[in-house]
Amino acid sequence: MIDKLLRRYIVAKILTSEFVSNHKKGGECMKQFKYSVSLLVILALILAFIGCEKPPEAEKSAAKAAMDSAVSAGADKYAATDLDNAKKIWDAAEAKMMEKSYKEAKQGYVEAKAAFEKAAGAVEEGKKAVTAEVNAALASLEERWNGLDADARHVEKKMKDKKDAWGADAKAFVEGLKATREMVATDPAGAKTKAGEMKSIIDKWDATFKELAASPVKPEGTGKETMPAKKKLQ
Repeated sequence: MIDKLLRRYIVAKILTSEFVSNHKKGGECMKQFKYSVSLLVILALILAFIGCEKPPEAEKSAAKAAMDSAVSAGADKYAATDLDNAKKIWDAAEAKMMEKSYKEAKQGYVEAKAAFEKAAGAVEEGKKAVTAEVNAALASLEERWNGLDADARHVEKKMKDKKDAWGADAKAFVEGLKATREMVATDPAGAKTKAGEMKSIIDKWDATFKELAASPVKPEGTGKETMPAKKKLQ
């Protein structure tokens, strides 16, 4: 932009000098005079237009409002891909703004606004998809838990010092399952996170019970102390 303005300024200076020189000589024809004046007028209009170009603040504000609205609607959770694409367009427009390429920046903000609106519009479908995913996960977790509870009874005699930890996790799982089901309707993304935490509990105890099942049962003591054999007297 600066190079363009500099070139136009130089052209204007040359044309102005030419006009003054011709005027002093007084020997140039009227046609040349009109031609020079016309060029000066056109150049002045171009420079005036460029000088009046302003930053597209209105378009930027509209795009920013659309971005805030999309985030408030939950696009970061349920339409993350669309939101990321919109942010890339926004960042490109911001770069053009810094370069003072206002025409390109204006177009960028207009496109960013449309992209953020698209992300906001995709939130509802995203919520439905996550809700269906969580409900399926909870059904699977409940089925696995029932099998895990049966496994716990099979290795009960081998658990020993693990019984308290199993009891605490069992209680946490049952309470967590109930809370997660209630959360699905209002916060599907949060419910998805909770389901992941509950899955980790099942995975931990599934591995533990398999290890205990594979280990041999240690014989229980009779409770009587074994007396050492007496030495024969010589």
